[in-house]
Amino acid sequence: MKTCLIVDDSKVVRMVARKILEGLNFEIDEAEDGQKAIDACVRNMPRAVLLDWNMPVKSGIEFLRELRAMADVDQPVVVFCTTENDMTHIQEAIDAGADEYIMKPFDSEIIESKFTQVGLL
Repeated sequence: MKTCLIVDDSKVVRMVARKILEGLNFEIDEAEDGQKAIDACVRNMPRAVLLDWNMPVKSGIEFLRELRAMADVDQPVVVFCTTENDMTHIQEAIDAGADEYIMKPFDSEIIESKFTQVGLL
């Protein structure tokens, strides 16, 4: 089964994303900040990461840079999902290794479309 790590400090966002992704046959793990997400990846690298930008402890962009610096691992597809919608943030995310970018709020159609674009569906 495909796995996805949902990284967001909002429990509601994680719950909504979980419901959508489970409907797309993903097995879900969750983390509420970037450090817990790194720890989860070290334990069991997911196939995909749905990633928020603004979180306590370690931001999404800090997590992404640390993830992409990991050697000898199968890198997951990373889809940012954030309210940061200006070109500066989008470009920074792409430069850091994000595969796609979703603006909040999102729905099942948006997630399914983006996950299809990056080859996860």
